[in-house]
Amino acid sequence: MKKGEVYEGEVLRTEYPGRGIVLEGEHEVRVKDALPGQTVRFRITKKNSHRCEGMLLDVMKRAGNEIVSDCPHFGRCGGCSYRTLSYQDQLKLKEDQMIRLFKPVVKEVAPGPGADCQKDESTVSAPEGGQPVWFQGVKASPDVPAYRNKMEFSFGDIEKGGELQLGLHVKGSFYDILTTDDCRIVDPDFHLILKCVLEWARDTSLPHYHRVTHQGYFRHLLVRRAANTGEILVDLVTTSQAEADLNQLVDRLRALPVRGKIVGILHTVNDSVADAINNGGTEVLYGSAVITENLLGLNFRITPFSFFQTNSRGAEVLYDTVRSYIGDTTGKTVFDLYSGTGTIAQVLAPAASHVTGVEIVPEAVESARESARLNGLDNCDFICGDVLKVVDELPEKPDLIVLDPPREGINPKAMTKIIAFGVRRIVYISCKATSLARDLQPLQMAGYRVEKMCGVDLFPGTEHIETVCLLSKLSETKNHISVKVDMDEMDVTAAESEDSRSRRCSVFPSSSGSLKVSGGRSLSGSWW
Repeated sequence: MKKGEVYEGEVLRTEYPGRGIVLEGEHEVRVKDALPGQTVRFRITKKNSHRCEGMLLDVMKRAGNEIVSDCPHFGRCGGCSYRTLSYQDQLKLKEDQMIRLFKPVVKEVAPGPGADCQKDESTVSAPEGGQPVWFQGVKASPDVPAYRNKMEFSFGDIEKGGELQLGLHVKGSFYDILTTDDCRIVDPDFHLILKCVLEWARDTSLPHYHRVTHQGYFRHLLVRRAANTGEILVDLVTTSQAEADLNQLVDRLRALPVRGKIVGILHTVNDSVADAINNGGTEVLYGSAVITENLLGLNFRITPFSFFQTNSRGAEVLYDTVRSYIGDTTGKTVFDLYSGTGTIAQVLAPAASHVTGVEIVPEAVESARESARLNGLDNCDFICGDVLKVVDELPEKPDLIVLDPPREGINPKAMTKIIAFGVRRIVYISCKATSLARDLQPLQMAGYRVEKMCGVDLFPGTEHIETVCLLSKLSETKNHISVKVDMDEMDVTAAESEDSRSRRCSVFPSSSGSLKVSGGRSLSGSWW
């Protein structure tokens, strides 16, 4: 098997994130977007001693449970991958992927032989193909079609020099843009706005921004629509290389028969060469630069560039799950690290004594503070800064910690500081399950165990999944023994005793079954 060669085979299963596994000789090949039961043709794109990866070229035979997609753009658009599966089959597929990913990682907690202590190094014992006791399945999104509250559409063309398009990238293409004016993951208001802006842009005869030459005007269209309030924010993103009659665009947008309400129309200049929406300056053309969304009875201010979960009603399921996992917060101090716009902090605040959120994005921190004021929460503080640095400066010690880091997870140095707080419970929310799987290892080595975990499907039709995990510190009374060691009865030097006549230490079972001692000598007499 060599890179570039083409093969055919049946997809045996999928692994996170949405990679179909095809057996070719002795090699398992991971093929993106391939579904279990399909027979596919694929090209080898990577082969080394660790893994083989392939690019899907064609589906030769469909899986027995596939259905006809309800989206006219499916197949050409690169946005969704599971739209030929029923929603129940999508949830089952995501559940299987999560179990396969986490089952080898999560450590079992079970009584050791002849004692009320617990082993810390065995993996979960569950029947092959069965569901581990700590895994609580995947919770469905309340909205399946039209679930997204935000879209970033790109301007471009579908062929070089072709008519101006506005939508999403063609599957597998960095340059080609497909007009997705009937996309099924957004409210019909998005369709009306996209068509209106595209028609106006074509009327101007101005070119789109070319990613190779870095020349052109139109770049992106950002649309936010709050699901529970109906407020809509429209932001046209262009370069500064030309000028257009933006007042005409405002008039056309305000005349649209949307079901929600357009409360703000903005123009953002972005002259960066990166293919991303960067704020080089934003002008309010009409109304406000902020919309308000209501989640679980709380109001949250959302700006064009602040992070906010893209599935509002799914977010309510997510935050309600976090609230139930963290348990009683009455009178407790809670740290919400990587707090974004402060949604989780404010959901937990009503019962807590004090909640501190830490977030590195200044705009998100300001939105969190304003939302807390709107909600009458005076026991929330939001600090702008890097978690790695800020945690050293916090005057309080937390009773509980919530972690909701970016996709790549937690910096190892920050993880060390988080573990050092020694809280009894940590809730970790992850939008990239492989990052959580990696971060579980230092947490478990530090004495935490996975008490329960579930998925929350915030992204129907795609391979993505949000994960919520409750970690609890192993009970001191059940998992180690406090021992008072009298230094007078031990053969120690004065330096070793550190001028102390006695010392506390902890005894607990190691992976080999022997007892180890922390804070003093081991029972065998060697330092641990």
